[in-house]
Amino acid sequence: MKIEVNADKRTLQGKGASRRLRASGKLPGIIYGGDGEPQSIELDHNDMFHKLELEAFHASILTLNIDGNKEQVLLRDVQMHPYKSLVLHVDFQRVDPKKKIHMKVPLHFINADVAPGVKTSGGIVTHVITEVDVTCLPKDLPEFITVDLIDLDAGHTMHLSDIEVPENVEITALAKGDDQAMVTITIPRAVLSSEETEAEAGEDEGDTEAEAESTEE
Repeated sequence: MKIEVNADKRTLQGKGASRRLRASGKLPGIIYGGDGEPQSIELDHNDMFHKLELEAFHASILTLNIDGNKEQVLLRDVQMHPYKSLVLHVDFQRVDPKKKIHMKVPLHFINADVAPGVKTSGGIVTHVITEVDVTCLPKDLPEFITVDLIDLDAGHTMHLSDIEVPENVEITALAKGDDQAMVTITIPRAVLSSEETEAEAGEDEGDTEAEAESTEE
């Protein structure tokens, strides 16, 4: 997904200037990194607020248009108001197309409803992690990584090593020897108790039939 963000250079600094900026429907930000100097910017608050609701906005190479000058950037930090729906500040980092980047990418879990551990055993899917840090060149950055649960049984766990990653993309944790658990399927106690009760009932019925046969003899 190609996402473009419009911004203007910001010259006024300080808390008072930022407060007036927010009162006018704008929000302060900064762009840094690469060969350029850090540049303070201002953006439209409502536009940024809605873009932040997009999952892809947090894991994509963005085009930042500053007064007509376009640069490729990553969203690196967002400061939100503690209880209001208000963005206070955003940080962007310039991207060098020739240098690898580290980025957290969301995991999309599919086929949970038809996984044997759910469909056959009545288990519940538990997500241990929902995103993963990857290393790759900017052009290879995926918006998300799909995790297929089609073969996952109850009591089993999928790890990072089970992911099929896109070409030229490396999972950072695996490169460090950390094969983290991602998702598991567990059977609720209620289901286990029900199965145990049924099993005990079956055993009692078998014992009763055996006693009846012994009496007849």
